[in-house]
Amino acid sequence: MPGLPSSVDLDECISRLYKKELLAESVIEAICAKTKELLMRESNVVHVRAPITVVGDIHGQFFDLIEIFRIGGYCPDTNYLFLGDYVDRGMFSVETISLLVCLKLRYPNRVHLIRGNHESRGVTQSYGFYTECSRKYGNANVWHYFTDMFDFLTLSVVINDQIFCVHGGLSPSIHSIDQIKIIDRFREIPHEGPMADLVWSDPDPERDEFSLSPRGAGYTFGAQVVKKFLAVNNMSHILRAHQLCQEGFQVLYDDRLSTVWSAPNYCYRCGNMASVLEVSDTGERFFNVFAAAPENDMHKELQPGNEKVCRR
Repeated sequence: MPGLPSSVDLDECISRLYKKELLAESVIEAICAKTKELLMRESNVVHVRAPITVVGDIHGQFFDLIEIFRIGGYCPDTNYLFLGDYVDRGMFSVETISLLVCLKLRYPNRVHLIRGNHESRGVTQSYGFYTECSRKYGNANVWHYFTDMFDFLTLSVVINDQIFCVHGGLSPSIHSIDQIKIIDRFREIPHEGPMADLVWSDPDPERDEFSLSPRGAGYTFGAQVVKKFLAVNNMSHILRAHQLCQEGFQVLYDDRLSTVWSAPNYCYRCGNMASVLEVSDTGERFFNVFAAAPENDMHKELQPGNEKVCRR
């Protein structure tokens, strides 16, 4: 790819990563720098066309990411939209985000990456990614390269002008997607405000309007909020991730909102199914449900912290 050092061959990097081989620190530095240049040109609201396969939280479960490619098709034969939370909790966050970034660089119009609440310095220092980078590379440089790159990830994607895709949910500060376009996203995720709400908020079927989230960031929101947002923006559906679903997905509000969850047997112990959402060129939606990849059985040991109860 133009702009990468001649010593960095993206196809070779992708081939190595499919085999779960770590890239050299210098290669990751170059790849993250080039990815920032690419992402800088993207809007806060990226418009794409179907067919496309949408992937929810992965959380460093590398073998399950490979399972997604097995069942959904490899790049570039399948277009992919990833809804964030690529790192933390799982054992292979470095390999997972390295592969996704290389695929984004190699196929920029076929791979789309949205920022999740775990794509931040503060969260990754507490939930595994910082520790994993330091353990695998002997220092925190790789963590710095990736977390600096996270500041450039887009906040949302719209499929076929009809499906609004975001990691978490809606914000009382955002009525129109035009308001998303003017957010200054090139920074650490703040503790409050519209940018925080987009990555932290959750739907609540027990409520109609906005309420403060028990997570301590973002809001919960109900059916009336969803109906109004879709009507104002002339859209038909909201697609998001961010919440563990035992069946791999959940559909709410008379098919106006879906949650897709793509980390099966979350933290290697929750026993949940996972899914990806396949959107056809005509806009039809199909949840492709799958279980944990068999390769996980070879790695029974848990990363420190995964002994906790299942959380999203």
